[in-house]
Amino acid sequence: MSYRHALTTLAVLATAIAVPATTAHAAPAPAAPATTVSWYTGSPQEAAANKAFFDAVMKSALAKRAQAAKSGQKLAAVTVRYRSNNAPSFQTQISRSTQIWNSSVTDVQLVQVSSTSAYDFYYTEGNDSRGSYASTNGHGRGYIFLDYRQAQQYDPTRITAHETGHVLGLPDHYSGPCSELMSGGGPGPSCTNPYPNSAERSRVNQLW
Repeated sequence: MSYRHALTTLAVLATAIAVPATTAHAAPAPAAPATTVSWYTGSPQEAAANKAFFDAVMKSALAKRAQAAKSGQKLAAVTVRYRSNNAPSFQTQISRSTQIWNSSVTDVQLVQVSSTSAYDFYYTEGNDSRGSYASTNGHGRGYIFLDYRQAQQYDPTRITAHETGHVLGLPDHYSGPCSELMSGGGPGPSCTNPYPNSAERSRVNQLW
């Protein structure tokens, strides 16, 4: 799913563990083998995992809307909360990705929080032969895993913004041009565009 690549034989997406109450670490990721990175082209399992992630975040959004309606309010935009303390190497890229998405869409806004309970998804980092990806944790939330090795070869801000696009409901489209954020690594390492195009922006607003 997402911005992942295949360094070895295709592996089925592993089931994510629940986030502990005090920390938000994903399952330990295996070290990436020392081989040339190539792009993973997606699978039905990835598409299903992306959909599950978006559905989990949307469920939280609908609850917020319902709560606001009970108070006689109407939300101008849904707030999606995230934590990033488990991805210290990517703080700049996460912050930039948030700015990009918040300035690109109107019906949903990303907000960083530090609470271990009041969040919808979190970012984490490490080495994984599957590369970067987005996944649900099986308990109504999700996480974005950012891979060190992949970020050395491809633009890390584009990777982060792409993975965040899955949180907002966008699927992968590897055959797209560099101007399309969800084309991921399809256009190659020279593509550094971290911005969603007009169609992607419109789609996110429609979903939210």
